[in-house]
Amino acid sequence: MKQKISTWLSERYPMDQVKSFAKKQAGKLLPPHTSWWHTFGSLLIFLTLNQIITGILLMVYYRPTPETAFESVKYITTKANFGWFIRGLHAWGANIMIVALIVHMLRTYVMGAYKKPRELTWVLGVLLFGTVLTFGFTGYLLPWNQLSYWATVVGTEITGAIPFLGEGLKILLRGGEAVSGETLSRFYVVHVVVLPWVLVGLVVMHIILLRTQGLSPLEPVGSEPKLDDNNAIRFYPEHLAKESVIFPIFFAIMVAIVLMLPVELGEKADYFSTPEGIKPEWYFLPTYQLLKYFPKLLGIFVSFIPMILLFIWPFIDRSPFRHPKQRPVSITLGIIALVIALFFGMVGYLSENTFTFFGKKVHFDIYGVPRNAIIQSDSEKHGIHDSEKTKEENTEKK
Repeated sequence: MKQKISTWLSERYPMDQVKSFAKKQAGKLLPPHTSWWHTFGSLLIFLTLNQIITGILLMVYYRPTPETAFESVKYITTKANFGWFIRGLHAWGANIMIVALIVHMLRTYVMGAYKKPRELTWVLGVLLFGTVLTFGFTGYLLPWNQLSYWATVVGTEITGAIPFLGEGLKILLRGGEAVSGETLSRFYVVHVVVLPWVLVGLVVMHIILLRTQGLSPLEPVGSEPKLDDNNAIRFYPEHLAKESVIFPIFFAIMVAIVLMLPVELGEKADYFSTPEGIKPEWYFLPTYQLLKYFPKLLGIFVSFIPMILLFIWPFIDRSPFRHPKQRPVSITLGIIALVIALFFGMVGYLSENTFTFFGKKVHFDIYGVPRNAIIQSDSEKHGIHDSEKTKEENTEKK
């Protein structure tokens, strides 16, 4: 039976060529330093498949209108069989995907894998990073709850500050002057139709370049040794064995997170009630906090600098060295950039919130400056009292 199927396929398709290509790719030699850190690239493919499959399942019940979006998500979460689980895998999978992508880019940067002739591979990776973040931005609105609605209001309002094109882009994103059902419809189309095609296309091009050029060695540009069985490892079975281990581990981590930290639904979006402490998702917090310290126009310019630097960095760093020990300036700049991002992300999380430390309440203002919550509360009361007293005095004078 197997022979008949093989013969039938061989008569219709170039099966020998397909087998030869698959065998060549499976036996591809990898540099000897290839480690567990190199599995995050393949892990991203697994996470992409998770997002596609769970996203399709959610589309079965989801209805993208202001009247039905929240109710459909509520039905998925509370009534549909395993709906809460599928939604959890999709929501947490998106966050884990961004973490894995950041780790993958950090590994590429530290090991100098963006250097000649792999500059375009790095650029495609940066485009993938931007695409995944856009997925997060457009998908955040779809539950149509209070936090997602008002976070989208803030996010699209920032877009309006871009010189010349800002106001037009804001209206294009919103579908009008305000965030409405038209905005939800546009975000839904971008999220489930446009971005998946963009993502798949970029991933395919990224993989083609990677498989064509191979993994980057640690030796300087122009001094790459020729790989053979004595100084390399094979993709199959050595590296593939690592990847077959990392996939179930991360899936188990996702399942554990979904079970222990189920995704909340919140309250339905209300156009006339703005909740306190509106903030974007964690991956936008550094940019969100940074914008607070600059005038709007200057803040937009500053916020674009990190992404621009990521794009052009392979063309700025022309040193032939790849090993991190031979690139002290690049590694130091990378560490500084990472610390700055973590710092502003943490400050953004703390800002406009009140926390209790060692029994004392501390309030962090909009700029992340800590203040004694009790003192601040008293000052607010005194301020209100003084204001009322002034009004009374003015009334008496009149």
